[in-house]
Amino acid sequence: MRLYDFERSGNCWKVRLLLDMLGLDYERVPVDSSRGETQTEAFKAISLRGQIPLLADGDARIWDSQAILFYLARRYGGPGSAGGPWLPADPLGEAQVLQWLALSENELLYGLARARSALQFGRPFDVAACQAEGRAGIALLEQRLAEHDWLVGDGATIADLACYPYVALAHEAQVALDDRPAVRGWLARVAALPGYRAMQGL
Repeated sequence: MRLYDFERSGNCWKVRLLLDMLGLDYERVPVDSSRGETQTEAFKAISLRGQIPLLADGDARIWDSQAILFYLARRYGGPGSAGGPWLPADPLGEAQVLQWLALSENELLYGLARARSALQFGRPFDVAACQAEGRAGIALLEQRLAEHDWLVGDGATIADLACYPYVALAHEAQVALDDRPAVRGWLARVAALPGYRAMQGL
């Protein structure tokens, strides 16, 4: 198994988190998206979209961090119900996971990730607008986590891993979590999961 990724990408980090927590062996292939390495002819030959992360598992080539999380949970998530503990097998549980994946790809990506990208990498995004959107996403997380330890069910799922990285890196987006105790508690619970590995920036 091979993962094409960039160390400081939150979307890549969420995939590494699940790979490590599942105890899977994989080779990391660094691709520096900040230097345009995802747009080379060689990389586009293996990644249709020219984006990271990209997971190569045998003959399968899977792009998009959410799709990779879903694939890994379904294929390697462990014994028992389909997907094991990382992805519920029942329709409602799966739908609830997908709801939080949507939050990670909207408020958290267009909010926190883009504000961070502008401040840390000089990308041309409206920082204030992105921060406002990110805070809206964090408010939803706080509302859920004020009464539950995890986003779906009684244990960690890929919903938690999908939302975790850019919230954990909120300080790099200059978004404070001081008034979000439930979110901060949740961040600590994710960081305490077996196999957790921090990334640069924390």
